[in-house]
Amino acid sequence: MPRSDLRDYVQLHLVVLAWGLTAILGKLIDLTPVDVVVGRTTIATGAFAVIAWIGGRSLRLPMKRILAMLGVGAFLGLHWVTFFWSARLATASVCLAAMPTAMLWCSLIEPVIDGSRKWRFSELVVGGVMVGAVWLIYEFEFRHWQGFSVAIIAAVLAAFFATLSKQQVRQDIHWSVIGCYQMAGAGIAALLTRPLLEGGIVPELPGGTSVLWLLVLSLLCTVAAYAGFMDVLRRMSIFTVNVVYNMEPVYGILLAALVFGSAEHMSAGFYLGAGIIVSVVLGLPWIRRWTGS
Repeated sequence: MPRSDLRDYVQLHLVVLAWGLTAILGKLIDLTPVDVVVGRTTIATGAFAVIAWIGGRSLRLPMKRILAMLGVGAFLGLHWVTFFWSARLATASVCLAAMPTAMLWCSLIEPVIDGSRKWRFSELVVGGVMVGAVWLIYEFEFRHWQGFSVAIIAAVLAAFFATLSKQQVRQDIHWSVIGCYQMAGAGIAALLTRPLLEGGIVPELPGGTSVLWLLVLSLLCTVAAYAGFMDVLRRMSIFTVNVVYNMEPVYGILLAALVFGSAEHMSAGFYLGAGIIVSVVLGLPWIRRWTGS
């Protein structure tokens, strides 16, 4: 593997590791899921605006481009809201179990949006294997069908966000400007769901240590991770990105076990499923070469 490719893979894994922290931080922040998203996106929007200003990059763009970025950001905001909502309906494990299906949705969505690609047999096969592996990890139960269904919607929204973001990073706009408008769109979308999900319009403010954890979630797991993600997205395919993204539940549970100790129990199915996921991630280049796609 060329050094530049290796650097991209390492960078992407660090991004996914940061995203794996979000479930832990979500437990530590004493706010409702929607308010966590609103606070997260508000801080991130301001941070991206400051980064753009320091870099001498103007936020003044044609309204058509601004609306497009706000629209893509709305997919991200709705993804985060449905992600946390599914965890409330079921459990965090059931929610995470559905996330790798984003690979399948990307494989189906991207060729439609980007006419230069065709559906690849290897992507569909690997996607199916990954979904089966995650089911082994979490030993999904039918009684959680509501939470799992909402999580599937969250995975579809994540696929749309990733696919549409790839279209935008190809444009001559810096990631800090894209991030500013996408996070603003995500925050607006989350705020619009508040009356439906939380029964009020005005979000609550965090207090105590929740402020610190919200800053970590916003600056490390959102701004820094987003910057790394948008950078690597310029050079890697959506499929490869989503294969590595499937390490998030593995990283998340390992980090949770490290932070919360014995309270986080992992079954033998976890280790079997995690082994399959790691094997697929490491073996992806050979899988694509073997299938010729």
